[in-house]
Order: sequence, then structure tokens, then C-alpha cells
Amino acid sequence: MDNVDLNLLLALDALLTEGSVTGAARRLGLSTSAMSRTLTRLRSATGDPLLVRAGRGLVPTPHATELRERVHGLTQDAHAVLRPAATGLNLSTLRRSFTIRSNEGFVEIFAAPLVAAVTLVAPNVRLHFAPKPDKDVRALREGIVDLEIGVLGESGPEVRLQALFRDHFVGAVREGHPLLKKGKITAERYAACGHVVASRRGLAKGPVDKALAEHGLARTVVAVVPGFRAALAVASGSDLVAQVTSSFFNAIQTGPIRSFALPVQTDVITISQMWHPRLDADPAHRWLRGLVLAICREPASNSLRNESGG
Repeated sequence: MDNVDLNLLLALDALLTEGSVTGAARRLGLSTSAMSRTLTRLRSATGDPLLVRAGRGLVPTPHATELRERVHGLTQDAHAVLRPAATGLNLSTLRRSFTIRSNEGFVEIFAAPLVAAVTLVAPNVRLHFAPKPDKDVRALREGIVDLEIGVLGESGPEVRLQALFRDHFVGAVREGHPLLKKGKITAERYAACGHVVASRRGLAKGPVDKALAEHGLARTVVAVVPGFRAALAVASGSDLVAQVTSSFFNAIQTGPIRSFALPVQTDVITISQMWHPRLDADPAHRWLRGLVLAICREPASNSLRNESGG
């Protein structure tokens, strides 16, 4: 291991991320020929071709695929170690971009107040809200995402977690819906209606169906839409019953639509913020986490207290 050139690690990370010599050269500010020579050195050092020709492009070997996450994590850690230690945080001059991954419900409720609060004290900070197609923790590990917002999923044991607020599901129907006209909304009457379900993964069944099954009941899901806003739009123009979170309904509701408490019990939903431990002590990231916590807790608690009873 004498005389190991750690620049090779940066080059390997760029090559495995870009999947091409040209892209890696552009990322590192090198010429294509220089990057090609570096790839030759990497092949010699690792004893593996790493990237092989497939048509007009390159594809990683199995060994390169195994290395990708480890190499990216090592380069991220190296950058963190070699970054000057922060002695103070001047928000007025801070220049930083943060990527926050969340579902559309969080963005619609909290993005505006969060952006306003950031801009007020840190005008050079930029927030990028990224969609959340799954609960895969790799984006946090690889440094693609700075902060993840949502329900705790398949996260690694090293991921840091902080609860932001608690939420629960409510039903929503148009004004004048038959379900509102005949007295108490029972599980039987609720299940007998047609339903519209919000699921970014296209799933028709969820916690409500499990709760109904415990009563020997099943509902008919007529439509599945990708988000809560779409579910409310469908419910407001039909006799279908929507199921959304209480915080979303109270923050976003538009038009002649009313909410009601579900006639079956579902688990409380805990919304959390998650981050990788490499950012634990970063002053700017700690400031952002504190701001997210402050923005989320007050509006969430207000909306849950003010939930309509139907």
C-alpha cells in the first residue's frame, strides 16, 4: 500500500457515477485522454476491467457495481475530513444547496413557509425538493439527498432520525354526500361507498382496508391516484370517498368538501426527518434541521387540533 495515489479514488467515484470516460473527465475537469489513462491505472490497481464496452457505451463489471456505493461513501467522508473545521455559522453569507426528499403532501404544506424562513436569514441558501418514489436509504448514504422527510421505512441502522409531528387519516367527501345525511358514519356505511385512494406506488389497499377486515368488511376502491390533492379533486366531483391525512386536508382543502373521522381505527402516523451521520455535526445542516422542526411542529399541531368533525 506504499505510495497509493488517493486521487485514483476520486477518479473511480467519477467513473462509476458517470458511467463514461467523457462524463468523468468533465466532472473532474480533465481531458478525456487523461481520464482514459487514469482508467487504465485503476484497472491495474484493482485487477478488474471496471467498465467494459457495450454497444456505444460502457457498463460496469459486477466488481465495479459492488464498489460503487463504498467508493462514493469514502470520497464523501474524505471531503468531510479535509473540509476546514467550522468555527461559526454566518447565515447571511452562507452559500449552500440542500436537497430535501419528501412526498408531495409535505411540499404542498411546508415548502412555502420553509423557503420563506430560509430566505429571510440565509438569502444565498438554495433548497431543492426531490420526489420520493420509495423509502430506499441509498440516497442518504451516497450524499444525493441531504434530508429525508417521511415515515420511517427501510433505513439503515446508522441513519439519524427526529420526529417532526404525528398525523392520522381522515375521510373526505363532497358537500351533500349521502354519507353525511343519514346520521352516524358507521364502518358498514363507510365500506359500502365507492372509494378513491392516493398511492404513489399505485396500491389500492392500505391500513384502512386492514382495519375494515377486522370488522369483516371490505371496501370497493374505484380509483387510485398518485397523491392526496388528486384524491380530494376526485371526491369533490363525485360520490367517491377519499382518504387523506388530517394535516393535508386542513392545510390544502379547497372547494365544497368536508372531512370526517374514520369509523375504524388506524395507527398514528409519525412524520420524521432523517439524515446520514456524516452530516450530524455540520453547522449548516444542523441549522436546517432545526428550522424544519420549528416550521413543521406548530402548523401540524394547529391543523390536528382544528380537524373538522364532519
